[in-house]
Parts: sequence; structure tokens; C-alpha cells
Amino acid sequence: MEYLPYTVKWLEAILRWGHVLFAILWVGNSFLFNYLDNKLNKNIISKEADGEGYLMHSGYYYKLMRLKTSPPTDYMNRLVIFKWQSYLTFITGMLLLAVIYYKNAGILIVDRKGIQFSPLIAISLSLLSLIVGWIIYDLLCKSSLMKNNTVFLTVCIIILFLISYTLTQLFSDKFAFLSVGLILGTNMFGNVFTVIIPNQMNIINSSKGNEKLDMTLSLAAKQRSIHNNYSTFLVLFTMLSGHYSFLVYHQYNWIILVLIGIILGLARHYFNLRGRNIHRLYILFISIFSLITLAVLLLILKN
Repeated sequence: MEYLPYTVKWLEAILRWGHVLFAILWVGNSFLFNYLDNKLNKNIISKEADGEGYLMHSGYYYKLMRLKTSPPTDYMNRLVIFKWQSYLTFITGMLLLAVIYYKNAGILIVDRKGIQFSPLIAISLSLLSLIVGWIIYDLLCKSSLMKNNTVFLTVCIIILFLISYTLTQLFSDKFAFLSVGLILGTNMFGNVFTVIIPNQMNIINSSKGNEKLDMTLSLAAKQRSIHNNYSTFLVLFTMLSGHYSFLVYHQYNWIILVLIGIILGLARHYFNLRGRNIHRLYILFISIFSLITLAVLLLILKN
């Protein structure tokens, strides 16, 4: 038995398992905290808190409070900061990308029916897409477009169309789908690494120094967290795209990908509103009806 191929197989297995495990933890945390922010009772009069609520789990009641002030000093050194789930999801994902796809770039990335690249150029283009994708997204978040959610969302959808089309022209269909998820996942990690955690650490340091908290840091971190929340469904869809080849290898796969992203975004929006006791059942119906309509159209076009 050759030990190197055998070792690589074990490495792939461990990385896949770890990537899925850490992703579950990250997504779970994201959904939980966004749900709590929506669900907490904000109609309270308190100098310390601006929201409170109760949970039941495993036979115990838990009281939750979202504080406007710092917790007691003896708790500051025992704060639980959720960051490693994100970091390890990204690290294991990049290692998987290298071990599986970059290692076999000539077969898995290069589209044999389309534009021909050398494996090195294909890998370079893949990495460049992650970097450029993050820079564009980060600049949009720091621009005046953020003042208008509708305009910001419209621009993001247009960019998603352009990215999807470009990647399906450059790479193999399967890797193109995966690359869209890689760009979104990298942006999600970038939000945590460059905005959410640094802002949280600034707030913690202010608390330890008895300085006034800068609430703009909290708002900016929360904004990026909400973006991550809405991106999650599409990222998961692309990560599992190897299981639905009838979509991946469709003639209009890039359009299908974006439409499914919009549909999943609508579904996520419904549940986020529901967490705030805003019941817009028609949004969920629209997402379900849109998915059925898309499926029927693809069947008609196929025939």
C-alpha cells in the first residue's frame, strides 16, 4: 500500500467531517442570535437592558437579557466569544479546496469544453475571485448604498448574476457553482474576521477601561451578522451542488443559481420576520411557488 495516497484519503475525510461540523456550529450560532435579537421583548424600561426574554431547554427555564451596559467585572474575563466556529469553517474549507480541487485543477476546475487554462492559471483565477469578491462586497458595505436596503440588495443581485455567468464561462460547471459558494463563504468569514470580532474586542476593551461604549460598532457588527444570516441558505445550496447535477450542468445554470438564491433569500426573510412576530405568510408562499414555477419551466425547456 502506498502511504501517501492513503494518508491523503484520511486527510480528506477528517477535513470534510471537520468542515461540516464547524459549519453546523457557525450556522447554528448565527441563526440562534439573530432569532434572539428578533424575539426578545424590546418594550421594557431599564437602564441596563434593551431586551429580555425566556427560553426553555432540557427542562430548565433560561432568562436572557440584551444589555446596554457592560456586565459585572468578574464576568468580563469569562465572556464566551463565538469566533472559532467561523475561523475553523473557513480554514478547513480552504484546505479542502487545496487538497481536492487545486491538487486536481486540470481535471476538476478547467472546463474541457470551454476556455482552456493551465492548472496554475485556473487556481490563480479561483483565488483572485475570492479576493475580488470580498473587496467589492466590503466596499459596497462601506458605501452610501447601505443607507437604502432596496438599492443595496438590487446591486448585490446584479453582481451575483455577473459573478455566476463569469464563473460558469471560466470553470467547469460543478466548480463554478462551488466557487459562488466559496465567494459568499469567504465574505461571511471576512465579516467575522474584519468587522464583527474586532468591533466586539473594541467594545470589550472599552468596558474594561470604563469608557463609554461606541454603539456604532455594535450596529456595524450586527449589520454584517445579518448579511451572513441571509447568505447561509445559498452557501449551503452551493456546497451541496454536487448532489443535483441536473441543475449544475443545465444550459442556463448560472441563471438558475441566482434565481434559487433569491428564492432562498425570500424564505430566510420570512423566518427572520416571523422571529419578530411579523407574520408575512405570503412571502413564504411566494418562495415556494417560485421554486415550483422554476422546476416546471426547466421541465418545459428540457422537453
